[in-house]
Amino acid sequence: MTGPAVGLVVNPVAGLGGRVGLKGSDGAATQRRARELGARAGAAARAALTLRHLPGTELLTAAGPMGADAAEAAGRSARIVHRAAGPDTTAADTRAAVRALVAAGARLLLFCGGDGTARDVLDALGTGSRLPVLGIPAGVKMHSAVFAVHPRAAAEVAAAWATGRGVRLEPAEVVDRDEAALGEGRVGARLYGRLTVPVLPDRVQHRKTGSSGPDPATPAGLAAEVADRVGPDGLLVLGPGTTTHAVATALGAPDASLTGVDLLRLRADRTARLLLRDTRADQLRTLSAAPWIALSPIGGQGFLLGRGNQQLTPELLRTAGRERLLVLATEAKLAALAGRPLLLDTGDPALDAALSGHIRVITGRRSSAVYRLSA
Repeated sequence: MTGPAVGLVVNPVAGLGGRVGLKGSDGAATQRRARELGARAGAAARAALTLRHLPGTELLTAAGPMGADAAEAAGRSARIVHRAAGPDTTAADTRAAVRALVAAGARLLLFCGGDGTARDVLDALGTGSRLPVLGIPAGVKMHSAVFAVHPRAAAEVAAAWATGRGVRLEPAEVVDRDEAALGEGRVGARLYGRLTVPVLPDRVQHRKTGSSGPDPATPAGLAAEVADRVGPDGLLVLGPGTTTHAVATALGAPDASLTGVDLLRLRADRTARLLLRDTRADQLRTLSAAPWIALSPIGGQGFLLGRGNQQLTPELLRTAGRERLLVLATEAKLAALAGRPLLLDTGDPALDAALSGHIRVITGRRSSAVYRLSA
């Protein structure tokens, strides 16, 4: 192997609750419930995808599901520098693995997980650590600014860092969902600290910014446009977020989830009935007709798919088709992206490529903008 040593730690249960609508994977009870609902862990596969695109570096990692399994799946040799205390790994195991990788000489730390894993890495290194860190996105939310936009992008950034070309090191925020904001009807993020991240333009995501909700007149206009497109008796899958929740309320379904994916049916009077709240992927898979899918990008980040809406599987998205994908955003939300594209990370590179391109974004009643959608 050549090049500086790269350390890898994988949170084996990251993202476990996404497909089954649990909105996260933290805690033994949530993980147990996710498995009861048929969830399967996917973090190792995400890490392996990064490693397949990152040749020529010495790899240090933890044993078994915390890294070595992903290295083996990618056909990579790795030096094991840490073993978990037991078969069921915990946040303490992640912190211990990070410290072991640093002690063994890792010059760049890759971690695979979500915001909870990012917080564990922060706890192990301390805020303001100068060791470069980069997240391979595998969780449910991933609001922090320490993640690559998808696993292949993580490999691109790490490879550029290893050669010293085109990468700058910047402090990046580690955040997690703000539960107090949720209680006030907003989807916000709480800052926990900062880590040093190697950055390539458009390959590392921005942090989520909070929202106080759209102007009161906007949801009614968005809802009217949605009703026009879907039509009477049409099925509507509505993604999470402040904007989409306000649209659901304007359609007469105020009990829709703020952070989950819901299924509604449009009525002849242009209102909607909530059929399923906080749906799971398996429930959406059994729909009798192709639904419309309405989503709003995450404020500040621009993610449309792959962050907090993993219930929308590649299979469902292909069934619905690009023509049934409704993108909803206020003009202010689009302006805040400063020209950066809306982002895709469905876990299916072929689908991401098929969905990419310019798409019409509904910004209000009889108002829209053409905006770029990219993987």
